[in-house]
Amino acid sequence: MKIVVLDGYTENPGDLSWDGLAALGELTVYDRTPLSDTAEIIRRIGDAEVVFTNKTPLTREVLDACPSVKFISVLATGYNIVDTAAAKEKGIPVTNVPAYGTASVGQFAIALLLEICHHVAHHDKAVHEGRWASCPDFCFWDYPLIELDGKTIGIIGFGRIGQTTGKIASALGMRVLAYDTYQSESGKAIGTYTDLDTLLKESDVIALHCPLFPATERIINKDTIAKMKDGVILLNNSRGPLVDEQDLADALNAGKVAAAGLDVVSTEPIRSDNPLLTAKNCIITPHISWAPKESRQRIMDCAIENVKAYLNGAPVNVVNR
Repeated sequence: MKIVVLDGYTENPGDLSWDGLAALGELTVYDRTPLSDTAEIIRRIGDAEVVFTNKTPLTREVLDACPSVKFISVLATGYNIVDTAAAKEKGIPVTNVPAYGTASVGQFAIALLLEICHHVAHHDKAVHEGRWASCPDFCFWDYPLIELDGKTIGIIGFGRIGQTTGKIASALGMRVLAYDTYQSESGKAIGTYTDLDTLLKESDVIALHCPLFPATERIINKDTIAKMKDGVILLNNSRGPLVDEQDLADALNAGKVAAAGLDVVSTEPIRSDNPLLTAKNCIITPHISWAPKESRQRIMDCAIENVKAYLNGAPVNVVNR
């Protein structure tokens, strides 16, 4: 059995091992595949039976040209880069890796928040540039410093990751509000479910942890921003298109939104003309919430188990049944 990994570098830049997959078949790993070069994608798949992808698109055209493909595994949770309907028509199970980054993504959301509250990197840089050594006082700070105890965080999307963020925020003394179409007992133990308008109105910090659906696309826009407190902090390390980026940039520049911490944007890598790059008080990181080694090892382990289950005739984590 031939197995091909089309874009393995971000999953494994060298600190993990592909040996578990190699034990299951003849393995070829490409670090990167040109995303827009359909002919090259088809060539690299060749006569492989099992195909792994992260961001390389597997369209109907690709699947039509690769009749040997019998199983597709996405090295991530999101699977919108695969034409799942076309795969289903061809009897090809498409699997993903759910829940691998719950701890790391929740942790990163709070890291963004703490950086906004204390500007640790900025002040470290100032010290190394000699500003503390030449300061007439025993301390200095260049930004208002924010204490989170007693403040309210509103979390839009209160599944596993949202609840993890809520737990950490609660440990910091924050009141937790949650908005989700599904309410769970585990969620009720962490925060208070409320409607979206109430969350927008009462929250000092708003964190996005919802999936990208038509109903959630640009859920943060000029109208929802207008319902927020003046000086609110916005966090997004879920999906970039949840935010209307021009509307957020306008709100940041006007001071309506005091600061934003973003690990995702609408087009990745970020375009040079993205309005958030020049917006005030906007921290942007390059989509790395998911990337600790521990999380990536879970992806690898689950991907291997997905193939084993397929070979045993009982595929798991199938997204196109």
